[in-house]
Amino acid sequence: MNNLNDPQDWNIRPERQGGGGDSSKWNYALLVPMLGLAAFRWIWSKESQKEIEEAKVKYEKIVKTIQKDLDVKYRQTLSENRRETARLELDLEKEKQRAHGYRQALASQSQKLEEERRGMRLEREALENERSRLRYGGPGGALFHEALQKEKEREMRASLALKEVEHRLVERQRAFCSILVPRVRRVEIEKDLLVQTTKEPLLAHLEMEDGLRDIFKNDRSCAEYLNTDERKNGSLMWLYLRYWQLQVTLQTHQRAEAAILGIQTKK
Repeated sequence: MNNLNDPQDWNIRPERQGGGGDSSKWNYALLVPMLGLAAFRWIWSKESQKEIEEAKVKYEKIVKTIQKDLDVKYRQTLSENRRETARLELDLEKEKQRAHGYRQALASQSQKLEEERRGMRLEREALENERSRLRYGGPGGALFHEALQKEKEREMRASLALKEVEHRLVERQRAFCSILVPRVRRVEIEKDLLVQTTKEPLLAHLEMEDGLRDIFKNDRSCAEYLNTDERKNGSLMWLYLRYWQLQVTLQTHQRAEAAILGIQTKK
């Protein structure tokens, strides 16, 4: 290493007079590559800095170009969206006006139908009142009551048969709602019901087959899982049972009227 306190012993120094000239030549020989390396590093640093600056300028230029394109596209998209929104608002307003017109027309038509229905109901009530007056007044009333009492026994027997159908329908719905009852058992009950209602003379006139098949296909109503009241199962079947019971009562009165008029009804 160089001795800083003794300049005469430095590695790099002027050539000495005398026999030490060879060592100074070696010192200068080492100095030249070091200076070259330093110069190369300085030039390389400058070139790298220049390339970095150029890349930075190029990057900023690209970013500005992209940002400009995005701004243009954003404005175009915003303008298109505004036009589309305005068009949709106009279409919506037209549809609202059209729907309002439809509602007014429907309201007017509904009001007209309601008035016609009210008039028909009043006419029907008037006819029923007149019919009841003729039926229960005078000698005809006594004959009607007598004929009705004769038909009541048949109505009671038909109601009992219908009650048996109700019991079987409750059993069928319980089998449908239970996960423990096999499907084959439910199908067996359904077949028995179809045969029973067809062969029973008191129920044959009700034509129950279509209604029963409708129940078998569409009545999927079941009560809660822990329900113990079997009559809470089912929905459609109860509507049909009430309808059939009303049919039994209506046909009883129709047969009584037919008996008064001397018309024989089909058994």
